Amino acid sequence: MRRLSVTISTLFFIFLSTYGQSQAEADEVLKIIWKVNDYWQKNHLPKVNTFWDNAAYHTGNMEAYFLTKNPPYLDYSLRWAEYNEWKGAKSDDKEAWKYTYGETDEYVLFGDHQVCFQTYVDLYRIDPKPYKIARAREVMEYQMSTNRRDYWWWADGLYMVMPVMTKLHVVTGNPLYPEKLYEYWSYADSLMYDKEEKLYYRDAKYVYPKHKTVNGKKDFWSRGNGWVFAAFARVLRDLPKTDPHRAVYIERFRSMAEALAACQQPQGYWTRSLLDPEHAPGPETSGTAFFAYAFLWGMNNGYLDMGKYEPVIKKSWDYLQNTALQPDGRVGYVQPIGEKAIPGQVVDAHSTANFGVGAFLLASCEMVRYLQSKNK
Repeated sequence: MRRLSVTISTLFFIFLSTYGQSQAEADEVLKIIWKVNDYWQKNHLPKVNTFWDNAAYHTGNMEAYFLTKNPPYLDYSLRWAEYNEWKGAKSDDKEAWKYTYGETDEYVLFGDHQVCFQTYVDLYRIDPKPYKIARAREVMEYQMSTNRRDYWWWADGLYMVMPVMTKLHVVTGNPLYPEKLYEYWSYADSLMYDKEEKLYYRDAKYVYPKHKTVNGKKDFWSRGNGWVFAAFARVLRDLPKTDPHRAVYIERFRSMAEALAACQQPQGYWTRSLLDPEHAPGPETSGTAFFAYAFLWGMNNGYLDMGKYEPVIKKSWDYLQNTALQPDGRVGYVQPIGEKAIPGQVVDAHSTANFGVGAFLLASCEMVRYLQSKNK
């Protein structure tokens, strides 16, 4: 009886030690979130446009707000939305609206001007005022009324707009959103997905053998696949459990996870060209952070096997906190704006960008949830 009592006491002590360690680790990651986001907001005013790079940061900032409930984070995104009149591209002439690449106000239907709607919906769900999503609904519902299906032709676009569709479905109940989501995604998938490698080309012009790395290999851009992998996580979070295409997205998500785990570097990061590290060697943060976010979200929500992917996460988080994160809170090693891995391009500790910070925040928030789950 005494031996049993000692055993129970020992197990209880081990439990408390593990619990305390996981909570302490979660607290340390929370400190990193505060450090990174406070540094960014202190050095960058919210009065900037809604193009994709700025808007991608806000997807991370809102996740940081939901986790920390820190009012200045909410206020920062609110001021950004108000500055931009709750719009993306601002043209009101529907006959002039375009969906090919463009940075001016008539490119209303181009996905890089629509990612801002993710944050507008998040802000609406906190305080439901119809004006916050009026423009988002006007644009997306006009788009869905057309007979075109080729709106998403580049990998980045899947992160930019797929979650917009599911988020708007949640707040409107309009069944056309998930229906058109699948239609548009199917078109993009037919252009960019490599069935053999289970990865996505950035767009059709990079499909092998039309385009190759310096060593003649298939060239899968890290951040491009990061956009896609993270998009699946964000879509599955809001997509109805009864959606007829849900299983297709889950299968893609899981097959990407397996392919990505296989090309992670020993140091925890992913190189800019996933299957050819020599094409553009060295660490890169934006792709790595998006991958870490989606892996963590998948494990936290039961879509990815924790035993299989925990080693991937531990290595990627080690890179993010010990190499990418700089002492002052800057997130380094972010490849600049572009669409491919570029041989010879310098990416170092001083290389930072808004979208990279957003990705880092997304990964950090899921890391906190992962650690906290170990306490339950």
